[in-house]
Parts: sequence; C-alpha cells; structure tokens
Amino acid sequence: MSKKQKYYTVWEGVNPGVYNSWKECEKQIKGYEGAKFKSFETLKEAQDAFMSSCWEYIGKNAVNTKPIPNYRNLPSSEQPILNSIAVDAACAGNPGKMEYRGVDVNTGTEIFRQGPFENGTNNIGEFLAIVHALALFNKTNPRIPVYTDSVTALAWVKGKKCKTKLGIDKQNQYIFQLIERAEKWLRENTFSNPLIKWETEKWGEIPADFGRK
Repeated sequence: MSKKQKYYTVWEGVNPGVYNSWKECEKQIKGYEGAKFKSFETLKEAQDAFMSSCWEYIGKNAVNTKPIPNYRNLPSSEQPILNSIAVDAACAGNPGKMEYRGVDVNTGTEIFRQGPFENGTNNIGEFLAIVHALALFNKTNPRIPVYTDSVTALAWVKGKKCKTKLGIDKQNQYIFQLIERAEKWLRENTFSNPLIKWETEKWGEIPADFGRK
C-alpha cells in the first residue's frame, strides 16, 4: 500500500457506518446534504466514534480530537529538510480521475501539477510525480531532496518500472504514454537527488497533499 490504512466513520450519509476505504466512504456522503464523517487511524477509534455523537469529533466544540502534527512546529533538528520538493497524487476512485503535483516544502508553492487524467490510480500518479520532479531538477538542482509518502512509488522508481496492474483502455492511453516516457527517462538518466519517505505520523500530511481525505 502506498499509504497507511485509514478508517472512515459516517454518522450521517446514505448508509451510516464504518468503512475501511475512502472510496466506500465517498459513496455514502457524495451528494448527501449535511453529511457528517471523519477519518481515523484505527478501526477501534472509528467504531468507538460511531457509537458516540459526531459532535464529539467534529466541529469547533469537539472534545475527542488529536493534535494534528505539523513539521513547522518541531525543533529544526526534527523537521524534514525544508529545501526540498514534496510530491503527491490524488485519485477519485480506483481507478478514477488521477492528478499529481509537486510543492516546495519550505514555501508551500506549487511547482508543477498534471491532470486530471481519466482512469488512473494513485500509485501511478505518485510514480509519475517522483519522476517528474527528478527530471525537472536533475540538471538545475541535482541535490534537492524529493519527498513522497508512497512506499510503492519509491520501489517502482528505484526499479525503473511502473508495475501497475491497471489495464490500458481508450480513456487512459495518455497515462500509459506518460508511464512509458517516465520509464525511458529512468533508464537513460542518472540522478543524485535523494528520494526520501515522508514521515506522516511525525510531520503531518505531506505538503503536496490534495486535502481530499
């Protein structure tokens, strides 16, 4: 998996309950006026929340909330390298509309964004985002680190191969052209930019996150 498992409590939606994926959660809340939901790190937290009032967990008067980690609040020795690039992808469904982007960790400035593309996956987007950053900075800033929270994409880049199981069709032909181009770049180029796993639990969401969880 590219990201840590999350669980979703839906208090008000089509079918209230606890769901183990954003895709299933989204089905319950999309288009539902007044939907109330929240993500949790463990199944027990999500189940306990479902048995409680939603107002204990959401809204300005919530009492069962955890502090949200933020790397900027940490001592400099515990922060990520600020002079760096963070990449991330988002996908509405699996497969679904996919996009990716790169962000300056220090300033939060968006450096590049691609998509949305039809019928892609999050892992493909993460892979393309890393290669995009490497190709962009390989010559101009060959030492700047690239952060990603995707273990899968890191492995694919290091292996110089996007090992997706997604099939090609009329909708996603362009995505596979991008994959072919990225793999070719990895085979024909070397890079010295460090590829580093983003520590979400310590630093919070990666700066390039699309905020759609």
